[in-house]
This record gives sequence, C-alpha cells and structure tokens, in this order.
Amino acid sequence: MNSASEFEPMRGRPHDDGEPTPVKIVVSGGFGVGKTTFVGAASEIAPVRTEEVLTDRSVGVDDLSGTVDKATTTVAMDFGRISLREQLVLYLFGTPGQQRFWFMWDDLVRGAIGAVILVDTRRLIDSFPVIDYFERTNIPFVIAVNGFDGDFPYAHEHLREALALDARRPMVDCDARDTTSATRTLIAVVEHALANRHTAAPVPAPGRNG
Repeated sequence: MNSASEFEPMRGRPHDDGEPTPVKIVVSGGFGVGKTTFVGAASEIAPVRTEEVLTDRSVGVDDLSGTVDKATTTVAMDFGRISLREQLVLYLFGTPGQQRFWFMWDDLVRGAIGAVILVDTRRLIDSFPVIDYFERTNIPFVIAVNGFDGDFPYAHEHLREALALDARRPMVDCDARDTTSATRTLIAVVEHALANRHTAAPVPAPGRNG
C-alpha cells in the first residue's frame, strides 16, 4: 500500500485537534453487481443496510439473469466507514441498483470526492447507464471489475473498448467479498481523486435512463 504521506493533500486545512479528515466515497453499479457486499467487506463498522426481500412484484421489472441466487435488494443506500492511515476516514455510500430508485442518486453523490463503479462482466450492459451518469458529473470515478470466484476472463483493454472508456480511466480488478481487495480499490479512488482535486460539486445528470 502507499505511504501515509501520499494521502497528505486530501487533508485540506489542518486539524489542530488531530482529528482525521472525513471524506465521502460513493459505491455504485448496476443491479446485483455487489455494492452491498463491497461496502460490508470494506467497512470497519457494522454496515448500515436498507435491504428488502425480492418478491414476485419484481418479476418483469428487475433483471435477475446472472444473479439467480439474489434474494434481497437495496432500496435506499448502504453505509460504511473505513480509516486509511490516521489522517483520513472514508464514509462509504452505496447506491441502490434499480433505476426506479435512481431519483435518490443526486442526493447520495452530493459532496463525494470520488466513486467506485462496480462492473459485472456477465452483465456489462447494466454498466452503461451508471457510467453515463457519473461521466455527466464532476466526480472522479474508478471502474472496479468484480471477479466472481476470482474469475477475470477479460483483459482491461477489451473491457475499455466494450464500455467505450477513455484509456486514462482507472480500472482495477476487485473481489467485492474480500476486505483487502475492497480496501485497495478505495485507495485507487482516493489516488484518482487526489489527481483531480479541481473537481467541482456534482451536477445532476439528465438522461440517466439511457
């Protein structure tokens, strides 16, 4: 991992009382991609979850292909916290995946310094509207390819082409179930945010259903 000095620019104005700097990170992605699992794996506290059991009312509304074992879904947000060194505390906000809950996204991302977009290579099409949303904001984001059972069948250059991503967009392999892997992904987000410190407040994104 990186030395603590590499996170120094994130501190902003000094804290005379020695308190760490709190920053907000958003964890996003399509339905069933592993956002709740990621927040739970990374969080040093018991995560706050707003999950409800999937019922037959979701039939024809939520696409469960590739997630046949999924029994619950996030209807508001997930929340967790992780400390990076002594100077920085990340507050994690996981977004709901279904588009009918996306009206909450503008509020959830407000004030975030960066975002993780989890991608499931079995359902790449679900990533397009999420990436479109964050590209229309000024929030730096990192693509995290969630490898299920350690399976990463596609090279990053092929995924970039499939997702129409700029070569400069950070992309990492990630196991959303693993604390170390999730933490490394969050460090990548912090580094990317440090490199884009001119970032302004997020702007609501039109056309998110695209």
